[in-house]
Amino acid sequence: MVRFIGTETNSPEGDLMKPFHEIHSNDLNSGQLQRELDSRGYVLIRKLLPAEDVETLLREIVQNLSANDWFLPNHSPMERVADPNAACGEPDPLFKLIYEQIFNLEALHRFAHHPRLREVMHSIVGSQLLVHPKPIARLIFPNWDRFVVHAHQDHLAIGGDPECFTAWIPLHDCPAELGPLQILDGSHRFGLQEADPSTGEISKDTARGGDWVGGQINAGDVLIFHGLTVHSASPNTSEQLRVSVDCRFQDYTRTFNPANAVFPGSNGKSWETTYANWRSEELKYFWRQIPLTFKPSREELVELIETDDSQRMRTRYARVLSQI
Repeated sequence: MVRFIGTETNSPEGDLMKPFHEIHSNDLNSGQLQRELDSRGYVLIRKLLPAEDVETLLREIVQNLSANDWFLPNHSPMERVADPNAACGEPDPLFKLIYEQIFNLEALHRFAHHPRLREVMHSIVGSQLLVHPKPIARLIFPNWDRFVVHAHQDHLAIGGDPECFTAWIPLHDCPAELGPLQILDGSHRFGLQEADPSTGEISKDTARGGDWVGGQINAGDVLIFHGLTVHSASPNTSEQLRVSVDCRFQDYTRTFNPANAVFPGSNGKSWETTYANWRSEELKYFWRQIPLTFKPSREELVELIETDDSQRMRTRYARVLSQI
């Protein structure tokens, strides 16, 4: 049963925000999931993941961040009370250094393969499920406007086939003041929308779709949305670090951007360094056992290395090709 809970509430920006439509995990069925995604471009599933599994990952992440002095003393790391003097984010070099430690956690990668997530995503994309190899941990300091993620569509950055889905998962209860995601209802039906070519940001004033929807999302809840769905974060106006995870999924017979399985940047990251302290071999290079259709293909990458106008992009394409 789909629920429409609550009335319009104030977002942290002071705007009226309609509440999410939501489904309780006890009421799930494949047809209902498809209808919600087809009509709205998103589905919010309440209590999909066991609270203890979410807390286990959160605890491992915050212990690491606490060791890097991100939190105020005299508080439990699990309270996530941020030290304003430690505030950082993309593209700060210190943030990248600490984020790499989080990305390398085996628990983060295993979380993307959680049986409950896989079950739901099989219902959405079918039996030929690809879990994207690089889950993202979002570590958002409070009261820093430059860290707020503005309206955008994931497909612009991800590439491959637009029939790709993101699962946004807060690792703690996330009321409005902590900056949960907002969704532009039905915006996936309008294709790629006009965006700033340098940032990928879409103006909320010109974005095409229905109403913006939002509200509190709790630990164990999962917000799933289409690759073309316009969405944004809201400002974190609390005193706590917001910690969430993005996991992405698609049918592996659809095209897949190989950059999403390798490290095309210049920072020396590799799967070998990521896997260095893992205890299990189970998920290492798991996608190499799947018959993926790369877009751009190996042949197209070779051509791009020779013909792209940008030296930076030619170097990037070369790194991708060398790793697939």
